[in-house]
Amino acid sequence: MKNHLYRWFGRFVRQGIASKLPSTAILMTITFLMSVSVFAQDKTVTGRVTDAVDGSGLPGVSIQVKGTNKGTQSDVTGNYKIVVPSTATLVFSFVGYSKEEVVVGNRAVVDVKLGSDSKALEEVVVVGYGTQKVKDATGSVASLSTKDFNKGVIASPEQLLQGRTAGLQITPASGEPGAAPNINIRGAGSIRSGNGPLFVVDGVPLDNSSADATQDAGAGSASPRNPLTFLNPSDIENISVLKDASASAIYGSRGANGVILITTKRGKKGQGLQFSSNTSISTAAKRYDLLSASDFLAGVQKLGGDKTAVDNKGNTNWQDQIFRTGVSQDYNLGYGGGNENTRYRATVGYSDQKGIVQNSGLSRFTGRLNLSQDLFKDKVVIDLSLTGSSVKNTYAPITDNAGFQGSLIGATIIANPTNPVYNSDGTFFQPDDTQRNPSAMLAYIDDKDKVDRWLANLSGTWKITNNLSYKATLGLDRSTTTRNQWYDPKLRTYTGTPTIRGVVIAQATGNGQGWEFNKDVKSTLVEHTFTYDKKMGKDAINAVVGYSYQKFENYSWNHVGYGGTNGEFNKNLGAFKKQLSWGDSTKSELQSYFGRVNYSIGDKYFLTGTLRVDGSTKFGTNNKYGYFPAFAGKWKIGNENFVPKSVFNDLAVRLNWGQTGNQEFPGGIAQAVSQHNYNGSDVPINAANPNIKWETTTTYGAGLDFAILDGRLSGSVDYFNKSTTDLLFLAVYAQPAAVKQRWVNLPGNVRNTGVEVGLNFQAVQAKSFTWEVLYNMTFLKNTIENFGSANINTGNVDGQGLSGAYAQRFSNGYALYSFYLPTFTGLDANGLGTYADNGASTIVGNPIPSFTFGFTNNFTFGKFNASLFFNGSSGFYLYNNTANALFLAGSLKTGHNVSYDVLNSNENPLNAGSVSTRFLEKGDFIRLANASVGYTFDLPASSKIKTLRVSLTGQNMFVITNYSGLDPEVNTNKAKDGVPSRGMDYTAYPKARTFTLGLNLGF
Repeated sequence: MKNHLYRWFGRFVRQGIASKLPSTAILMTITFLMSVSVFAQDKTVTGRVTDAVDGSGLPGVSIQVKGTNKGTQSDVTGNYKIVVPSTATLVFSFVGYSKEEVVVGNRAVVDVKLGSDSKALEEVVVVGYGTQKVKDATGSVASLSTKDFNKGVIASPEQLLQGRTAGLQITPASGEPGAAPNINIRGAGSIRSGNGPLFVVDGVPLDNSSADATQDAGAGSASPRNPLTFLNPSDIENISVLKDASASAIYGSRGANGVILITTKRGKKGQGLQFSSNTSISTAAKRYDLLSASDFLAGVQKLGGDKTAVDNKGNTNWQDQIFRTGVSQDYNLGYGGGNENTRYRATVGYSDQKGIVQNSGLSRFTGRLNLSQDLFKDKVVIDLSLTGSSVKNTYAPITDNAGFQGSLIGATIIANPTNPVYNSDGTFFQPDDTQRNPSAMLAYIDDKDKVDRWLANLSGTWKITNNLSYKATLGLDRSTTTRNQWYDPKLRTYTGTPTIRGVVIAQATGNGQGWEFNKDVKSTLVEHTFTYDKKMGKDAINAVVGYSYQKFENYSWNHVGYGGTNGEFNKNLGAFKKQLSWGDSTKSELQSYFGRVNYSIGDKYFLTGTLRVDGSTKFGTNNKYGYFPAFAGKWKIGNENFVPKSVFNDLAVRLNWGQTGNQEFPGGIAQAVSQHNYNGSDVPINAANPNIKWETTTTYGAGLDFAILDGRLSGSVDYFNKSTTDLLFLAVYAQPAAVKQRWVNLPGNVRNTGVEVGLNFQAVQAKSFTWEVLYNMTFLKNTIENFGSANINTGNVDGQGLSGAYAQRFSNGYALYSFYLPTFTGLDANGLGTYADNGASTIVGNPIPSFTFGFTNNFTFGKFNASLFFNGSSGFYLYNNTANALFLAGSLKTGHNVSYDVLNSNENPLNAGSVSTRFLEKGDFIRLANASVGYTFDLPASSKIKTLRVSLTGQNMFVITNYSGLDPEVNTNKAKDGVPSRGMDYTAYPKARTFTLGLNLGF
């Protein structure tokens, strides 16, 4: 300001002299400027800008001297430094936060807390092939940033979102580290194909096929791994969920199940070095209520069994033998910065998550580089994103479909509590082949894998004119997996007869096995896009057109050896007597043309039109290309003159319609496929179908956005109706037949209708205390329509005497995965089960929740911040296959342990454990899923440490439910003939309760 005055004064004096102004006027001017110089001396002001909710430093905040062009930005830790006159007013602004103005006065330190923007209308969200302001969005898009994510031990990105967004349901398969979840956006629409969303990381669509190198090695199949564990959650800046067709149609044949866009953190000017460390302890949140040794013997005698025959004089709590306190660690180091032309951020991370079951865990090493370079005065921008990771899984022998002997959890449940762990000579106690010693299983089964993955994205953007730009993108996603399983011959009770390529592998007691599974999954991407963006007075247009080509390659090769030499066993496949090797490969290509136009009129009316054309080699020769259009509109009623601004800070309605596709099925299914066996024969597996096509999902809906009470209460309400047709299904033919299977498109459709509500309420906004309430809920109805008389069964039920049993059916007029069971009416006077309608099966509920919610409370008090997050679901059922298979009176009489519920019942040991509603339970629950408290320290300006923050987080603190199993959020894979199941619980890995101590440092 002073320099501006001096320049003005120079001109004034020269003009005054030239015009012979009175000397008095010149003298008065000099006196005024001297007073300004005295009273408005420049001074250095420092300070820190923090989030009013959690106290974290905000990087990249704009600090502007009001009325001038002078300003600066906060660094990565929220600190800033600026030289200003004492009369200056500083303006603090940041996307998504309320603007603050502060008069400097005589202060040298000005700290500012920014609260969430009460209107939150200028926030920019990531959408397909671009960004968009929230206030202008016509589609249904949810955006979450780091301050919204779940905290604690987070193995993969989707765990950051669980329960936080309306319409998004995430159900973990189990509590095992790295287990794949079931993810649905606005319900499931497919019978046989994938129901999960498309994930896009920094613009690269990921191949949704699993990188698992997993096969049934004779002891049951394991749960699939989560392909997203290669991403370090600490590297993620933002996640956007595209929920309706108008938002996801830009991804065409892969958008039917919604799209999740992940944006990683990038470099900014003023960033520095950051370090974070977390240490966690985890224990089983709940255990099975099994009989003690004394109660077990009394129970056997009560049921007429011979307790002396089963009394092996021990006293073992077998759950203590397999469970442990898991200690996990997580370390992240990042460095970022840049200037006007170059921005960079590099991070490395290491995490080691120990599971609550012995021998289970996940370790991950990641490295990431984001680099951006401006060239030719910002005419060209080069961006590079590179991620490398190495994930190592260690597996406890827990499977989805083990027989009556059970995998580790099942064997632990039924283990005789009078059995000792060891014999007197120190060897494991293994008396017979009817029960496995869980400790011996842990010692003699070695199961590990390693997954290396690279994700690279190189793009160049040329700003052709002020309104037109061109972008070229090259992407690569490559993962290689090796999994080794070893079965020591000392594990006496390990049996199995897997068949491979026509060869039966005989597994006798005293022989070992070694398996090696390998997989190589690769996708390459080439894209070209043009973007046109122009404002025309109060109108504006934004248009994107592009071309995309993506190639997918999937290779697997496997090797097995069995029959150790002279009983010797070492982990070397070459040492086995007999060996087999085999492999498979698939390839597919996707060529696409796409375009989208956004047009706004007078900041009141917004229109969006989208079209994608996909050509895929997965489709039949008669259906190579699919067309996926979408339209949406938005009317900002709040900008009309007739709407009282004193009541509504924002009011808008949205309408949308669109079509998307689902091609999540294996490549080559339209062609005839055969398997080549070791005996030289070729066995037909898949029959050709030149008419096969993608599933098509048609969606329409409406939404209302609002903000009232000076923006303190804002939210949205959405109605959606989506219907999926041309249902993909793998028809398996009864053998013997000319071919085993054929992919077809079934008639009928699956409809999902529902309502979503999201609310944000700034309950308290005081200087010393704030309270923010976030709430979301979803009502959902799922129905199969126009399916005729067709019935498709799934939901295998495992256990002794239950071979071929199932619990679920797809049938017209009912929800997917509906339970199809006889109705159990109780035990009669003789302790035998009775059933309605002579045991006839009927539809009796389904596992899809009709209502889900998430409820967040964020608090700040001085330097403290705290958060409580609850989530829950209702209106759904679970089938307790564990109880059906293991918790029966007959099991206790024969020497298998059971729960106290069995001991206290009047069940006759002769009663059969038939599949029925006896084991069908409501899964309704409310969970305190995440609770955290943190403190941010005040540090002197001279300190080399710029930020210091400690936090304590609890996960899965408690759950309120009537479900008798370990946890109501469970989804054991009980597919039948490849048809997926839902809501089945069979000896699943338990969920953990975890406490995490965190430290964050900024330099």
